[in-house]
Amino acid sequence: MADELDPALNQPPGYVPPKVWTWDRPSGGQFANINRPISGATHDKPLPVGRHPLQLYSMGTPNGVKVTIMLEELLALGHAGAEYDAWLIRIGDGGQFGSGFVAINPNSKIPAMADHSTDPVTRIFESGAILLYLAEKFGGAFLPGEHHARAETFSWLMWQMGSAPFVGGGFGHFYAYAPFKMEYPINRYAMETKRQMHVLDTHLADHEYMAGADYTIADMAIWPWYGAMMRAAYGAQEFLSVQEYRHLDRWVTQIAERPAVKRGQMVNRTFPPVESQLLERHEASDFETNREDLVQARGGARV
Repeated sequence: MADELDPALNQPPGYVPPKVWTWDRPSGGQFANINRPISGATHDKPLPVGRHPLQLYSMGTPNGVKVTIMLEELLALGHAGAEYDAWLIRIGDGGQFGSGFVAINPNSKIPAMADHSTDPVTRIFESGAILLYLAEKFGGAFLPGEHHARAETFSWLMWQMGSAPFVGGGFGHFYAYAPFKMEYPINRYAMETKRQMHVLDTHLADHEYMAGADYTIADMAIWPWYGAMMRAAYGAQEFLSVQEYRHLDRWVTQIAERPAVKRGQMVNRTFPPVESQLLERHEASDFETNREDLVQARGGARV
């Protein structure tokens, strides 16, 4: 056809998509070693189980941090039943493809949770589903009962679940993790990321929290992603001119000051600084005794 693009203009030059795609080589980029077009376990590995009813299998990415913030907030409210064991799943090493993890989450993504207070054990996967499950399990904590605020909470929670993949899998991938820089996808996803940040900034100009006057699971879902984008994620803050979003910045700072948020950020964290890392969390005292800097100082011993 006359209007078909010249394959010489494609990347790489001359590339034409085949009629049927086949997986015949690594895709390239930082996570090429764990990307594959099929699901299921790659190896047998049962999951550890601690002494608390709630068992979390996760890593301190934004999706994982949502859940550890919620658990720490529940404990801060006095819900003793929210005590939990948090086990580190190293996704860069393919830990999410172990048989035990796949049995809880067939999608092989963190976080995943098992609630041993039920018979049989309840499995919950997808971070938004875990937030809702915990809110309902603990009497509607951080989930408003009033009709309009509840609807707002659900709407913003689902907004985050649908929007963040364009930020992480879109902008983050092409800006920071792809094997080489490409103008078109970086521009495309930078535009979408800034549009989303403007949505939040505009909303927060008239609302203290996402659902109104009260802090909810919607804030817990949105803050780890967009707080990170405002502060350090991908080293892209100057590129994205994040200083433009002053209402979003106010909210990010306000949430970050909550003690439970500070603790939740530490759990299953694997990136610097080392004193901010709590690779596994089994007791509240672990924040004082088993931070990674202290564990390393003891030659690797946990106490």
